[in-house]
Amino acid sequence: MPKREVYLLAGLHCMLKGVTMSFHRAIPESKPPEKSSGGLSAYIEAEKLLYLAFVLPATVFIGWAAGWWADNRLHQTWMEFAGIVLGSIAGLYYVIQTAITAEKKSRLKDSAQNGSGNGNSENHG
Repeated sequence: MPKREVYLLAGLHCMLKGVTMSFHRAIPESKPPEKSSGGLSAYIEAEKLLYLAFVLPATVFIGWAAGWWADNRLHQTWMEFAGIVLGSIAGLYYVIQTAITAEKKSRLKDSAQNGSGNGNSENHG
């Protein structure tokens, strides 16, 4: 039985000497495919907004409860108010952070749709 040698040709292993295999790179699509269907994306967006509607009141309540607990344990009357303020700040921070992230995603989506790459549709002239 003859001895077979393995040669590396264009990133692919070949069992025979002198045999080449063509290698073609895939052409990238100019527009990425949609991740979700139209009806499902509306439900996803509604769920995100509903989640944001509950975050702010929940953080205020948690801050108030922590302040009330600390007020009863340490007998400091200002802790309940401080808990409300800290809960409000934490909730607003999260809501603003989520809004900024959504705006960035929206700009990237718009720039991919108009094909200009800068997110501004006025440059088509």
